Amino acid sequence: MKTSDFYYDLPKELIAQSPAECRSASRLLVYNRATKSIEDKVFSDIIDYLTPGDVLVRNTTRVIPARLYGTRPETGGKMEFLLLRRIDEKHWECLVKPGRRAKVGLTFKISDELSATVTEMREDGNRIIRLNYDGIFEEILDRAGEMPLPPYIKEELQDGERYQTVYSKINGSAAAPTAGLHFTQELLDKLAAKGVKEAYITLHVGLGTFRPVKAAEITEHHMHSEFCMISRETADIINETKRAGGRIVCVGTTSCRTLESLADENGYFHEASAWTDIFIYPGYKFKAMDALITNFHLPESTLVMLVSAFADREKILNAYNIAVQERYRFFSFGDAMFIS
Repeated sequence: MKTSDFYYDLPKELIAQSPAECRSASRLLVYNRATKSIEDKVFSDIIDYLTPGDVLVRNTTRVIPARLYGTRPETGGKMEFLLLRRIDEKHWECLVKPGRRAKVGLTFKISDELSATVTEMREDGNRIIRLNYDGIFEEILDRAGEMPLPPYIKEELQDGERYQTVYSKINGSAAAPTAGLHFTQELLDKLAAKGVKEAYITLHVGLGTFRPVKAAEITEHHMHSEFCMISRETADIINETKRAGGRIVCVGTTSCRTLESLADENGYFHEASAWTDIFIYPGYKFKAMDALITNFHLPESTLVMLVSAFADREKILNAYNIAVQERYRFFSFGDAMFIS
């Protein structure tokens, strides 16, 4: 199957540059796989499509201010670091720009409290850096770093919490699990009162998920690894839901990838953690997920391939074209889709 099979035409003006004024006021396109029907709703209407006994699986990861700007004290040369993965207490894998200046052994000053020394160059062009500081790293990073918004968002974000879910808890992501941005605590409380169960996993989102697929054949694309984990409590809740005939509803592709990575051959779970490079595309047999809440993804991306695996490529591209015609907002701060 070719990467070009997942292309759709998206006008640039439909790429959302800022979040909706109210999280749950985003639009919601509802696609039913059984009836092939499409409905135009508001995200708060999601409560009408979830039933008592369903479990809503959400990703608790929290985006760190992972973009750092450094300067060579000797030359004044500028460097941008984007933290991707923590290796140990002070070493990180990161993207650098401009790469030609990020030579092994060089140190860049980021702030009066923080500097970065390039210690290794990876085969894929990423660097390993050592962050030099004294004190509590999280506090220093909060002062020195910036929120790493995707490159297609050109406007400055006024409130950094709008790029976090209301249930974010565990620091570690370079990007937000954006399907969760539509939930308010009020909506979550209403879902709980209706009898919809809640379960939490963690997958720290790396930028590999969002990198363009450059291979002509999708099977030649290499996915980067991301760390994910599931607790015993979550495993028990999902297993009980499955045995009782309830639906496992994933909030976002990150929750989907976590469950599909950690499920056993029968779709059941145990407490676990792992690095996953799972690549889900048409032909994949889902072991755990029954329904998906997700945003609208970039053309020819691995995420469009994932939703196409769940709901049929032609049907998904048709739904995307309808969303374009109806002027939905796309990508991280855009509108949502519920696939049941």
